[in-house]
Amino acid sequence: MAPNLSRIAPLAPGLLAGLAACAPSEGHSAKADLAKIDYRGVDTRLLDSDLVEFRAALSGEGAGEEAATEYARCAAAEYALIRGYGFARHVRTNVTQEGGIWRADAVYTISPALPQGLKTIDAEVTVGDCADRGIPTV
Repeated sequence: MAPNLSRIAPLAPGLLAGLAACAPSEGHSAKADLAKIDYRGVDTRLLDSDLVEFRAALSGEGAGEEAATEYARCAAAEYALIRGYGFARHVRTNVTQEGGIWRADAVYTISPALPQGLKTIDAEVTVGDCADRGIPTV
């Protein structure tokens, strides 16, 4: 039995337009946005034996709350690996912007085993993802 195309055909232009909206625009990519970000460094402060604060700063086109949060996350993952731990758990992140500079003040716990909680990260996987996305770590 052949499909009834009379029901689908009127929808086709709208479906195609919707799919076109999902495609990346010509000459634009997430990596291009990251290349325009000036990563200004991360200050790390040990608050307790397994509790670490990361203060990340960035600016430029493409910088914003999400980019600042991801920069701090990447730093936390690398820091966990440097300390010989495999995991981190997000505690909190505050993001501010002043004078074109975005700052993330993030706190993570680091641990050798997967910690309890919803916002855990596998440090090795995260560092690899950050490298693939062009986000520096500590």
